Amino acid sequence: MVETRNCDVLIVGGGPGGYVAGIRCAQLGLDTVIVEGSRYGGTCLIRGCIPSKAIIHAAERFESLAQHAENGGHMGISVDGTPTLNMQGLVSWKDSIVDRLNKGVEVLLKTAGAELVHGWAKFTGPKTCEVDSTEGLLRFEAANIIIATGSTHIDLPFMPCDEDGILSSTGALDLQDLPEDVAIVGGGYIGLELGCAMAKLGSKVTVIEGMDDILAMMDKEIRRPLEIWLKRHGVEVNRNALARGTEYIENQEGSRKVRLSYDSGGESKSIDVDKVLVTVGRKANLDGWGLEKTGVRLDNDGRFIRIDRRCRTNIPGIYAIGDVAGDPMLAHKASAQGEMVAEIIAGLEREFDKVAIPAIIFTEPEIVSVGLDPETAIQRGEEIIVGKFPLAANGRALTLEAEKTAGFVRVTARESDHVILGIQAVGSHVAELHGEFVLALEMGAVLEDIGGTVHAHPTMAEAFHESVLKTLGHAIHTS
Repeated sequence: MVETRNCDVLIVGGGPGGYVAGIRCAQLGLDTVIVEGSRYGGTCLIRGCIPSKAIIHAAERFESLAQHAENGGHMGISVDGTPTLNMQGLVSWKDSIVDRLNKGVEVLLKTAGAELVHGWAKFTGPKTCEVDSTEGLLRFEAANIIIATGSTHIDLPFMPCDEDGILSSTGALDLQDLPEDVAIVGGGYIGLELGCAMAKLGSKVTVIEGMDDILAMMDKEIRRPLEIWLKRHGVEVNRNALARGTEYIENQEGSRKVRLSYDSGGESKSIDVDKVLVTVGRKANLDGWGLEKTGVRLDNDGRFIRIDRRCRTNIPGIYAIGDVAGDPMLAHKASAQGEMVAEIIAGLEREFDKVAIPAIIFTEPEIVSVGLDPETAIQRGEEIIVGKFPLAANGRALTLEAEKTAGFVRVTARESDHVILGIQAVGSHVAELHGEFVLALEMGAVLEDIGGTVHAHPTMAEAFHESVLKTLGHAIHTS
C-alpha cells in the first residue's frame, strides 16, 4: 500500500510560474512539494525563451563577423577569411547555458526548503495526487494545490512535427546542421524570432502566414521596421497563405527535401526546403493530469482553467497560474502570479492587478509594447496625444547601429490629464528599455513626470525622454 504524504502546498509544474511559487512558498515557511516531469525551469528556460535568445545572440555575432570580412570590413575593422558556422558547437554552447540555469533553479528551490519530486503527476481527487516518480509511485494530499502545467506547441493534424524535416520550435533549437532553406508556417513572434536568426546564420527563409499580416498583434507602424529588415535580408513573406500539407521527396542530388504545399491567392503552390518549422501558436497543457478529478472549471472556450484576480479556481484551495490559466502566455506573467499565490496561501492580502505586462519580440529589430497602442486607445474611447522619436536622432543608438530600419520610441497619453497609456519601441537593443516603460504605467506617470526626469547621456533611454517631449510638443532633438 502506498503511503499518502501530506503537505501545505503541492505545485504541479516546475516552470517559471511553478518554481517561483515553490521558492516563495518555502520562504514563507509552508511545507512545499513541487512536481516536475521533465527539467526544472519549464518551457521558457529549457526549450523556449532562454535557448532561443542564445541562438539569436550567436546569429548576431556571426552576421557581425561576416560584415567585417566583406568588402574591406566595417567600422574600420576587417577580418581575414570568411566566418564559418559549427551548428553543433553553437547548440552545445546554448545547452551549457540551459544546464547552468536548470541547476540554478534546483539549487534555489532546495535552499528555500522546497521538496523536489521528479515525475508526472495525476490528480485522483480535488486535493489528492499520485506521482509516477523516479522513486516509484508517490501519493500526496495537500491543503493547497497550484496548477502550473504550462503550455505546448500546437501541432497541425495534417503535418505533425516529427522533429526531423518538420520541426516545432523545440526541434529548431537543437538542429545539428544549418538548413540551406527553411519554410516557417506561422508569422507570429516565435517563428519570426527564429526566422531572423536563421537568416543571419545564412539560411534562405520563407514565411507562410495565413493572416493579412505578420505579427498581427502589433500595429502596422510597429511592424514596418521589421518588414524592412526581412525584405533586405531576402526573407520571403507570403501573407494570406494557408499550409495544406507536407511530403518528403528526393531531389536530383539524392538528398531529401520537404515539399510544403500551401494555398495563396486562390492558387495551389508548393516549396521544397530542407526543413519546415511550424509555429502556429501554443495551447495550455490540460490533458493527462486528471484535472477532471479536481472539479476545476475551464473558461467558456475550454482553452484555459478559469481563475479570478487571485488565481483561484472554483474549487477552494486550488489555484492555477501561468499559461494554463490564460493569456498572455508569458513567463514573467507566470512568475508574478506564482509569487502572488504563494503569499495569498501564507495569509497575505494580494491580487493580480497589473496595469501593464510587457510584450517583447526578439526579432531584428526588437519590438517592445507596454500598455495601449494609439489605435486600441481610441477604440476604448480615449482622446489621446501621441509622440514618436526616431532612433536615428539618438547618439547612443547611432554608435550601436541601433537606428537601422527606421526604429523609434512612441508614447501614447490621455490628452486631458497627460497620463501615459502606452509605450512602444522598435529597434536594436530596445528590449532593455522596457523596465522604465512598465514603471511609468504601473505608477500612473504623466508625461511631465518623465519629461522632468534627467536621463543620462549618451544612452538609449534618452529616446524615451525625447518621445515624451515630442508628445508634449517641445522635443529637443527632432522637429
